[in-house]
Amino acid sequence: MATSSPQLVMLVSCLAALALAAGAGEADGRPKSRGFVTARGSRFMAGGRPFYADGFNAYWLMYMASNPADRSKVLDVLDQASRLGATVVRTWAFSDGQGSDRPLQITPGVYNEQVFVGLDFVIAEAKKRGIYLILSLVNNMDGFGGKKQYVQWARDRGHYLGSDDDFFSDALTQQFYKNHIKRMITRVNTFTRVAYKDEPTIFAWELMNEPRAPSDLSGKTMERWVASMSAYVKSVDPKHMVEIGMEGFYGESTPKRKRFNPGKGYTGGTDFVSNNRIPTVDFATIHIYPDQW
Repeated sequence: MATSSPQLVMLVSCLAALALAAGAGEADGRPKSRGFVTARGSRFMAGGRPFYADGFNAYWLMYMASNPADRSKVLDVLDQASRLGATVVRTWAFSDGQGSDRPLQITPGVYNEQVFVGLDFVIAEAKKRGIYLILSLVNNMDGFGGKKQYVQWARDRGHYLGSDDDFFSDALTQQFYKNHIKRMITRVNTFTRVAYKDEPTIFAWELMNEPRAPSDLSGKTMERWVASMSAYVKSVDPKHMVEIGMEGFYGESTPKRKRFNPGKGYTGGTDFVSNNRIPTVDFATIHIYPDQW
């Protein structure tokens, strides 16, 4: 469940690194998994103790691991992370459409098993090292397919959609996305034989990488989508936390703070405060690009 505290547990992610709340591993310098991580008030908890996250962003892990010849690169990164005491890595659990290099979901509901095995490998190897994973489920941008690909799939089925933002409201795109969520969560890892929904190594599910809906600057479209999809994730997998993946733009619920947004008030159709107060969202994120913002 989401915290009712006004303080939100917050993960801060950058383009090249996911800079998380400062913390350290266990006394021997190697992080140890303590079971599922949960949000309680303004803290993360694992095994009855506060959990301090320290990690980075590596979107490409599944992509590399899908080719056995490239898996050594994944192992090198995870080994370095373990030596440095990192505890959390954020990575993609999507690659949509035949236009993507090594797609995971080729067409709606049709998956490339080799790429899925790559994600299995990433989870299994992270587990060996006591490293948790945040798995992002779709992209807002066009890279790796993104919401644009879902909209195109719906158009291919005869739906008239005027913009990529229709991803957030069209019944068919939402069903395609829910199907992907369920397929991902119920996947049984070919290395560990543990279903993803039962795997403590997964820190949280991220609904989307940097969601925006600029066609509705009120933020209501995004609010409805987040409420619906976070509730759906929880209905399939009540054990794991859910976060949105937002950049952190203030919206209509805090109009005086919008001046702090990049671009003198740009919201992208999101509302950092109200969106993250949805009960089925467990913690908030912000993305920082120091050279741009």
